[in-house]
Amino acid sequence: MKYKSIMALVCGATMMACNSAEKKADAEKDAPIIGKATIKVENGIMTPEALYSFGRLSDIQVSPDKSKILYGVTYVGIEQNKTNRELFTMNVDGSDKKQITQTAKGENIAVWIKGGSKIAFLSSESGSSQIWEMNPDGTDRKQISEIEGDINGFTYSPDEKKIMYIKNIKFGERTADRYKDLPKASGRIIDDLMYKHWSEWIEEIPHTFVADYNGEKMSEGVDILGDEPYECPMLPFGGTEQLAWSPDSKSIAYTCRKKKGLDYALSTNSDIYLYNIDSKETTNLTEGMMGYDTNPVFSPDGKFIAWQSMERDGYEADKNRMFVMNLATKEKTYVTENFDYNTDYIVWNDSQTIYFISCVEAKTHLFKAIVATKEISQITKGEYDYEAFGIADGKLIALRHSLSKPNEIYSVNPGDGEATELSFENKEILDQITMGKVEEQWIPTTDGKKMLTWVVYPPNFDPNKKYPALLYCQGGPQSTVSQFWSYRWNLQIMAANGYIIVAPNRRGLPGFGQEWLEQISGDYGGQNMKDYLSAIDALAKEPFVNADKLGCTGASYGGFSVYWLAGNHNKRFKAFLAHAGIFNLEAQYLETEEMWFANWDLGGSYWDRNNSIAQRSFANSPHKFVDKWDTPIMITHGELDYRILASQGMMAFNAAKLRGIPARMLIYPNENHWIAQPQNGILFQREFFRWFDEYLK
Repeated sequence: MKYKSIMALVCGATMMACNSAEKKADAEKDAPIIGKATIKVENGIMTPEALYSFGRLSDIQVSPDKSKILYGVTYVGIEQNKTNRELFTMNVDGSDKKQITQTAKGENIAVWIKGGSKIAFLSSESGSSQIWEMNPDGTDRKQISEIEGDINGFTYSPDEKKIMYIKNIKFGERTADRYKDLPKASGRIIDDLMYKHWSEWIEEIPHTFVADYNGEKMSEGVDILGDEPYECPMLPFGGTEQLAWSPDSKSIAYTCRKKKGLDYALSTNSDIYLYNIDSKETTNLTEGMMGYDTNPVFSPDGKFIAWQSMERDGYEADKNRMFVMNLATKEKTYVTENFDYNTDYIVWNDSQTIYFISCVEAKTHLFKAIVATKEISQITKGEYDYEAFGIADGKLIALRHSLSKPNEIYSVNPGDGEATELSFENKEILDQITMGKVEEQWIPTTDGKKMLTWVVYPPNFDPNKKYPALLYCQGGPQSTVSQFWSYRWNLQIMAANGYIIVAPNRRGLPGFGQEWLEQISGDYGGQNMKDYLSAIDALAKEPFVNADKLGCTGASYGGFSVYWLAGNHNKRFKAFLAHAGIFNLEAQYLETEEMWFANWDLGGSYWDRNNSIAQRSFANSPHKFVDKWDTPIMITHGELDYRILASQGMMAFNAAKLRGIPARMLIYPNENHWIAQPQNGILFQREFFRWFDEYLK
């Protein structure tokens, strides 16, 4: 599952709240600068501290003249328990690498402007998040916006006479609005869905504004949605990728789901709208297309617009198709009609061809599409994932990672897919670490199919030894087990602790066609669980695996999988660990927020006795098999998790203790569905291995 940071709160109604925010900002001005860590790795074995010392590259931007690359690196301060992001530039051949910022605040969403003579970025140096500009060497920093509250994202118009920016606006009524004599009352009065989302109470929503810009200062903007109470971009993950300027700077294409309350909670039907800057008129370009329509991108000549589109309302994991519209005729072309995989990260090469990213058989690669003929060709191959890219004079400048290496920047030849590393941000740490071998195995399933399973071996693997093994259960449920790099579910650090890691691409995961992906819907606890058991059974037969020392772990739907397998594993496993997992499906149906998700995946409500799919789903709830639990289990959860409430983890822990089963719970009062704070992340890693080592070694 994906992550979106909680947006910063605007100063409240009282002067006391504003003063508190100002004091906090003053304190942060004196905060230490967090930079690249220097760490010595003992014996070449990865540790949690080494894992958190990697620089995290993101957001590559190619300069207008195609000669330079701008990017950010996030560093972790373990002692300070925080992160900081700095900006770098280098030539497109990897030479002349320079760090151009060094601040305690951090810089985000940095882009080239004014022909490459300036860089614009977000900084909270003045107390709130505002737009700043500076020279490409980091000098002459100037704040160009003074908007009340925080700016969460921005883009300059192509003619650079206007700036589009994202800012939160108030949503709904506060208690103090109704009862002005109760300014300290903390209760929320709620009359409709959705009142919470992932990790935040919905009291603010993002809106998009357009402001004039004279080259020195930005004016107050005009809200392109006016008084409409809708998100633009959409929560919880949307940003500037859901917005696009037309090349002539006269229009903005934006993504919006124009629904609220119960209708919003039940539907994924978003559309692409075209807003005219002068007339302020809005046109719905995708009316009648019923699923998610997101991330519009104009062609270089402005005659076409491409976007990602899901077909079915209520199905958030539907095939992400690529469509292109002729803006003059409104004719739509389903470009990936003959391509049975998802489309991500669309970039026009010219007005006839498009580059994009897609995951195929658990590897995420660069592809090229010819719009007119719908011809799709794969550019890159290999056991790694591409994440994002830009174009620079015949080369693709791309972010790439794998199970054994975090993000680095590569130059890719689109003709033959040959890639050359440019950034080497993490070379000093990687050179000290011995990574385990990663092997692709195709394992037979119970219904006669083949399943790609990643097997990660311990560093310095000895085939004459017997190792304990961990089955990794993926969340989502429909998110890929590709060549991903994670700072929590890192398969290499698991292997480094002396485990064989088994990571199956079980039923319900993308990258293997729609039939494989969609099988899981309405079949929780079904074929995908058989797939898990097929994978671990196959590896348990290997002479180097100790079949008496098997563990199982996962988060979210992976946590559901752990709970379900705990009652249905026939004594295969000796220890379980679940994070943020669903334990009681009936409770989850009424506790979660995105009702379209629950309705599609489970088939409907548990009280619909005539719905056979829903009844089968709820009959497979893990809590119904607690009487069969017989194995030690550890549970971790965050109390700010509004997707899967912490009560789910507490119920599972209580059930285990009441049954006399060895159990441990790690609860985070200040974390959500993920674990974001550095020291909490290291605590998770330490407790993870303390638990499994206790029962598997």
